[in-house]
Amino acid sequence: MAPSSHKVTQLLQSWSAGQKTALDELLPLVYDDLRRIAHRRMAGEREGHTLQTTALVNEAYVRLVDAKQATLKDRAHFFAVSARLMRQILVDAARSRNAQKRGADFRVVELDEAMAAPADPLVDLIALDEALERLNEFDRRKSQVVEMRIFGGLSVEETAGILEISSDTVTRDMQMATAWLRRELRSETRPGA
Repeated sequence: MAPSSHKVTQLLQSWSAGQKTALDELLPLVYDDLRRIAHRRMAGEREGHTLQTTALVNEAYVRLVDAKQATLKDRAHFFAVSARLMRQILVDAARSRNAQKRGADFRVVELDEAMAAPADPLVDLIALDEALERLNEFDRRKSQVVEMRIFGGLSVEETAGILEISSDTVTRDMQMATAWLRRELRSETRPGA
């Protein structure tokens, strides 16, 4: 990563303190990382998908700028918030598609399938988003790991670096979160659930 964590942290703290130009200085330093994350996430989307990599990064940036209460402490926090924003954008797009199609192309998939092909446009992102919110209430770090890995497209090592935990911890958190989410998603698909 070209920009130092210290420079990114300084700019984030300046922006959080009210210096509007700090975010403009920050974007060129982190844009390539954000674009790489968005590109990985968008790589498997269906042809003709209206949301492209650049649009995903730009929309996340616009939402970040519009956030009135954004207090970003450091580089790790910035990428965690960016992954969350990308998740929200993708879930909003899925909700919009579902509303337009009224479920014509909808199918429920297993969480393992969603993990293997996180950009599959048929994955029920809405149900996964709701389950992830419940996981966040139960265990915030595991929720962040899933969010960064699935929605942010980050590797185990990148996630470990951002969260300042070991790669082994990321792997364990992902395994535990996967089992928890799988159970939650299955309970939603059972009759009467």
